[in-house]
Amino acid sequence: MTQRGNRRQTVLWAGLLALASMAVGVCGYAAAARAAASDAKADAAATSSPAAPAPAAPKPRDLKFDAKMSREVLENYLSRAISMEGLLNGKGDLDDNLRMLKETGAKFIGRSLCLWGGEANLPGNLERARALVPKVHAADPEMILQACIFEIVTPQVDQVPVPDWAFTALGLAVEQRNFRYADMLYPDGRFKDHWGGRGSVPDVSRTETRLWFYFLGASFIDAGFEAIHFGQTELMNKNDRDLEHYAQVLTLIRAHAARHARRHMVLCDSHVPGGGLVRDGQLLMDFHSFPLRIMEVPDKPQEAVLKVGFSDGLYGRSKGGTTFSGWTCEHLPYLVELDNWGVSGKPGQAGVGSIWIWGYDEITWFAHQTKPYRADWLKYAWDWVRKTDRSGHLQMPGSRTMRSPLDKRPWYFANAPSPAVPEGYGDEEAIRAIWAADSARP
Repeated sequence: MTQRGNRRQTVLWAGLLALASMAVGVCGYAAAARAAASDAKADAAATSSPAAPAPAAPKPRDLKFDAKMSREVLENYLSRAISMEGLLNGKGDLDDNLRMLKETGAKFIGRSLCLWGGEANLPGNLERARALVPKVHAADPEMILQACIFEIVTPQVDQVPVPDWAFTALGLAVEQRNFRYADMLYPDGRFKDHWGGRGSVPDVSRTETRLWFYFLGASFIDAGFEAIHFGQTELMNKNDRDLEHYAQVLTLIRAHAARHARRHMVLCDSHVPGGGLVRDGQLLMDFHSFPLRIMEVPDKPQEAVLKVGFSDGLYGRSKGGTTFSGWTCEHLPYLVELDNWGVSGKPGQAGVGSIWIWGYDEITWFAHQTKPYRADWLKYAWDWVRKTDRSGHLQMPGSRTMRSPLDKRPWYFANAPSPAVPEGYGDEEAIRAIWAADSARP
C-alpha cells in the first residue's frame, strides 16, 4: 500500500473511532439523564409528604328519640332552632315557609302555634293546626313543632267548654261547664288586667289554671306538637314557691305525651329570669329559654352588642339538676331569642333605658338594620353565645311580630322576598350560611 493509501486509511480509522466515541458519549448521556431522572423521581417520592387524606364528611346529627331524649340529641335540635311565630295559625305563606325551613336545615320550629289571648278562637285555631301539622311532617318528619301556653288569660276562656277527660286527669268530678276566668286569677288581685286591660296573669296554684294548662297541653300534643313553651313561668308561680303545682301539671302533660305524642315525649321550656325551675334537684323544664338581652352602643348609631351581666341575661346562669330524660347537668341547655314586647315612646333613639335597644324591642331593632349588618350581627351573636356559654344556643329569627310605628311594618319574615312573601327580609341566606359552616365542623 502506498504512503498516501496508508494515510487515507489512518484518517478513515480515526474518523470511525471519533464517531464511535461520539455515539458512546451520546448513549452515555442519555443513560445518565434517564438515571438522573429516575433518581430525582425516587428522591421526590422519598422526601415528599404523603398525600393528605380527603376530609371526612361531617357526621350526620343524631335527631332520634322516643320517650326520652339524650343531651346530644337535645342540643342537636337546639342548634337548628328558629322562631316561626304563627306558622300554623295563619302568619305568612306556609308553602314558602316550609321551603325556607327545609333549605336552611331548621329542625326545631319555635312558636309555630302562638296564641296570645283570644281564647274564643282556640277551637278553630286547633282545628286548622291539626290539619296543617301533617304537611310540615311530610316535608321533614324530624322537625319538632312548638306550641305556646303563655302568661295570659282573658275573659274569653269563659267561652271554652271543659272536656270530660280534663276533669278526669286532674281527679275532679266531671261537670258540664266552661272554663272560669275568675277562678284562674291571683286571689289578692295581683296582675289583674296586667296586659293593658286585655287580660291577666293566671295563678298556677289555682286548680282552674292547672285544668286550663292541662287542657291546652294535651290538645296541642293531640294535634301533633312535640314541644310547649310555657311563657313567663315565674310570673305565674308567686303562690307556688315549692313548685308543687307546676310539677303536677307538667307531670300530667308529659304522661299524656307518653301515650299520644308522635315520639312519646313533649319538650317543655319557659323563660326563666331566675335561672330555672328546680324542685328537689329535678329540673321541671327540658331546656330553658330567654331573650338575648341586647345592649345598645350609644356612640355608634343603631349598633348593639351582647355582654355578660347586662340586665338579667341568662348567660352562665342556667340552673342544673336531673332532667326528665334522666341525665344530669351543671347547666341546662337553653335557647336565647330575638324577643318581642313592644316599642318605647322614643323609637329609634338611644338612652331610653331598661332593656330597650334604640327605643325598640329586640326583633324590631334587628329588623331596622341593613341586610349586611343583620347578616354580620347574626354571625356575631352565634359565635358570641357559643364562646360565652357552651350550654347556650342562638334561636334564629324566622317569623316574629314587631312594633314599628315609624314605618308601620307589623311583622318580620326572614324569607327571601318573592311574590309569596313580598315583605321578606332575605335573612334566610345568612341563617343557611351560619348553619352550613357549623355542619362542616368536625
